[in-house]
Amino acid sequence: MEVKLRYFITGCAGFIGSSLTDKLLNAGHEVVGYDNFSTGLTEFLQEANQSSRFTLVKADLLDRDALTDAMRGIDFVFHLAANADVRFGTHHPHKDLEQNAIATFNVLEAMRLNGVKKIAFASTGSIYGEATVIPTPEHSPFPIQTSLYGASKLAAEGLIQAYCEGFDFQGYIFRFVSILGERYTHGHVFDFYKQLLNDPNKLTILGNGKQRKSYLYIQDCLDAMMWVIEKATDKVNIFNLGTDEYCRVTDSIGWICNYLGVTPAHSYTGGERGWIGDNPFIFLDVSRVQQLGWKPKLSIREGVVQTIKYLHQNPWVLERRA
Repeated sequence: MEVKLRYFITGCAGFIGSSLTDKLLNAGHEVVGYDNFSTGLTEFLQEANQSSRFTLVKADLLDRDALTDAMRGIDFVFHLAANADVRFGTHHPHKDLEQNAIATFNVLEAMRLNGVKKIAFASTGSIYGEATVIPTPEHSPFPIQTSLYGASKLAAEGLIQAYCEGFDFQGYIFRFVSILGERYTHGHVFDFYKQLLNDPNKLTILGNGKQRKSYLYIQDCLDAMMWVIEKATDKVNIFNLGTDEYCRVTDSIGWICNYLGVTPAHSYTGGERGWIGDNPFIFLDVSRVQQLGWKPKLSIREGVVQTIKYLHQNPWVLERRA
């Protein structure tokens, strides 16, 4: 019989957090969700709020007292909350430090004070910077960091590893590619879709369109995390999560335009990067997670199309983001 646990999810009203909340509740577990709603949407918790096994705490991760109180009686922490605004990181550098690094320290301290020993962390493939090894494995040498977002996530990884050593925690660090699917509200595909709704005859593309990107469908991402947590038993478990493929930005544009039935003129901002910290080639080696027996169900193309279908069927998402 499967043991039912009491999970704590930071960023529970976000894209990944709300999807994970529903998945765990549907499996019969209890979930305490923690979110300050700076970017999370209450609509994403509509299903969760129907469950007697869900508790929502509206508070900030920088409020360590509230965080410590909320984490009482927890078995396992999923730390998903973060400032994910890579593009404008240089406009407000304090955000990455506070919301990613310091917030992670607060989560770890709340765990220590409550005797919680297990944590899964949403890291990023951005910590590899502009990798010299492609596809990039978990043991790849780290180049110079190219974004404040990636640097702050790497700092958070270091804190988690140190707490695993110092306080006998068990950590699961997941380095994601970009995640797509239902409830997706941030990134290339969202921006392109929004532009084309406003004007189907033209599309402005940051960079030269040749940037090579990797994506993973949200349900595949959640399945991979739960699979690793079940199978991997080391003190610190670091896994890349993605697919065995990548696409060019222009490929994703073609899939979106084909779905919408539009043929816009393309306008490029020039250069190989769309912004400071934009990595022109992200392709992670996912052989380690595949050796555990996991594989994604959807291809990148199928994930992009599924995302556009969701946005098309849920126009309120764009209105809320506006």
